Amino acid sequence: MLRAGGILTLLSNREPNKAEGFLQCANCKKIIFSVDFEQNLSVCPYCGHHHRLSASKRIEITFDAGSFQEADRELASVNPLEFPEYAEKLAAAVEKQETNDSLISGAAKLDGMPVSVAVSDFHFMGGSMGSVNGEKITRTLERAADSGHPAIIFCASGGARMQEGLLSLMQMAKTTAAAQRCSKAGVPYVAVFTDPTMAGVLASYASVADVILAEPKALIGFAGLRVSKQAGVGKVPDDFQTAEFTFNHGMIDRIVPRKEMRSVLIQLTKMLGGSPI
Repeated sequence: MLRAGGILTLLSNREPNKAEGFLQCANCKKIIFSVDFEQNLSVCPYCGHHHRLSASKRIEITFDAGSFQEADRELASVNPLEFPEYAEKLAAAVEKQETNDSLISGAAKLDGMPVSVAVSDFHFMGGSMGSVNGEKITRTLERAADSGHPAIIFCASGGARMQEGLLSLMQMAKTTAAAQRCSKAGVPYVAVFTDPTMAGVLASYASVADVILAEPKALIGFAGLRVSKQAGVGKVPDDFQTAEFTFNHGMIDRIVPRKEMRSVLIQLTKMLGGSPI
C-alpha cells in the first residue's frame, strides 16, 4: 500500500526498495528509513518484528562473503498431475524470483568452515515443498553425510505443495530418511525455523534436526488457526504457534535474533565438529 505520493510503503513481509525512501513496519506501523531497515537486516528497530527475507538475502547475511556455491540449480518441477493452472503459477514464480524452486541449496563456508546449506524462500509459492524442494533437501543432507560437513537448513514454508499431491507428501518421508542418514554418520544437522515453518515441513525434516533454532515470533505449527477452528479446537493461548510458545514447550533449543544468527551458527558448528578444511 502506497501513501503520501508513493514515498511511504507498508511492508507486506517483503524486501524493501531503497528508492522508496521510507517504509512502514507491517507489525507496529511505525515509519522506518529504508536504508536503516536494510542495515538492520529487515528487522524493525522499534518493535523487533522480523520481516521475511529472500533466500539469496539470507545466504548473503549468514555465510562467508562469496563462499556460497549453488548446487542442483537445474532441477525444476513439472506438472505430473496436470493440476489446473499449476504450470502457469509455477512459470510466474520462476520468472519473478529468478530461480527454479522455493529452495536454494549448495555449499558455503561459515567462518571458514565448510557447511552443506539449504535455504527456503517463502516468496516462491509460499515456500511449498514439492518434489524438487524435497529432492534438494535430501541432497543437501546426503552431501553433508558424505562429506562430513555440518548441514544447516533455513525453513520457511507453508507446507507441502498441494498441486503435486501424493508426490509432494512423499517428500516428508524422503527428507526425514536423509536426516537419519546424517545422524548415523555422526554429522550435525542444524535447522533454523523462520516465519513461517508449518505443516509438512515441520512434520518432517525440520523437526528432526540435532539442534533447532528459531527467529523471534516466527509462526510455527502444523495446521493454521483457521483450520484448527474448523476442526473444533477450543481456545488457545495468545502466543500459540509462535517460536516463543514452541520454545517454552521444549521443541526449540533457542530463539535467536537475526543479528545474532551468524555468530550462533558459527559457535554451534565449531562445537559440533566443524573445521576449516
